[in-house]
Amino acid sequence: MELHNLKPAKGATHHDKRVGRGAGSGHGGYSTRGLKGAKSRSGYSSKLGFEGGQMPLQRRLPKFGFTNIKRVEFKAINLSTLEELASKNNLTEVTFETLVQAGFVSGKDKVKILGNGTITRALAVKANAFSKSAEAAIVAAGGSIETL
Repeated sequence: MELHNLKPAKGATHHDKRVGRGAGSGHGGYSTRGLKGAKSRSGYSSKLGFEGGQMPLQRRLPKFGFTNIKRVEFKAINLSTLEELASKNNLTEVTFETLVQAGFVSGKDKVKILGNGTITRALAVKANAFSKSAEAAIVAAGGSIETL
């Protein structure tokens, strides 16, 4: 096998449909566009959401709700995750940087520790927020918490 022998697998490629190239092509005449109207003309493109003059779905449905611009999104990390991370890497302190390196959060996230799971080792945990149950469990295991 050499470079000039290479060709794609059978059926892997196909030719584009060449419309408007005469009657013999099978796509001459109206070139698969049908008869008159905007859709048969060059340069036609419909508006986004246009439904042929019928009232579009976007306008048929009522507006509802609102977006709270002061909402803070947290990335939730459970105690079970902290326990697993600490035992795998033999840690005594879990910080935001530790969680980023482990791939649980990205650099722009805010972290909230939730109380799902159990924790057996004394960990010093630093995060943006803690649930009451997580806080109680960490302190009960002999650890400490620090809110960033």
